[in-house]
Amino acid sequence: MTMLKYFHDNDLVRIYDETPQDWREALRIASENLKEKGIITDAYINEIIKNVEVNGAYIVIVPGVVMPHALATGPGVLGTGIGFAKFSEMVSFEAGNPEKQGKLFFTLAAKNEEQHLENIQNLMTLLMTDGMIEALSNIETLDDFNQVMNHFESIPAE
Repeated sequence: MTMLKYFHDNDLVRIYDETPQDWREALRIASENLKEKGIITDAYINEIIKNVEVNGAYIVIVPGVVMPHALATGPGVLGTGIGFAKFSEMVSFEAGNPEKQGKLFFTLAAKNEEQHLENIQNLMTLLMTDGMIEALSNIETLDDFNQVMNHFESIPAE
């Protein structure tokens, strides 16, 4: 099962019209669905925010794509999951640096390091698929997401 199908089948896709005021609010909003599902608590979200404050915008993995996460052993992780949130506008993590902004947020939570690394690997495979980031950046509705999913599902794996 591909990641897109995983997001879809587990109701982990959120598409937002409103633009968050700043990256902290964006991280809270992007984490909301994992929190609703009982996978993480506010303690985990606070940990992610603290990590960015201390270490900088390392969670922006490529321009446009943000991968919020904290340690598997950290506070507030109740289960394993990845939430996908998309904002209509870019959220900046570093003023004046277009490399450090994103509107696709993949929030990772895992109960152990092994699952955490597996999540990251699966996500990287997804994001390295030709045209994937662009396709996801252009969705505006859940229907759009489903079309992207069906399109990429139908492409045979290399």
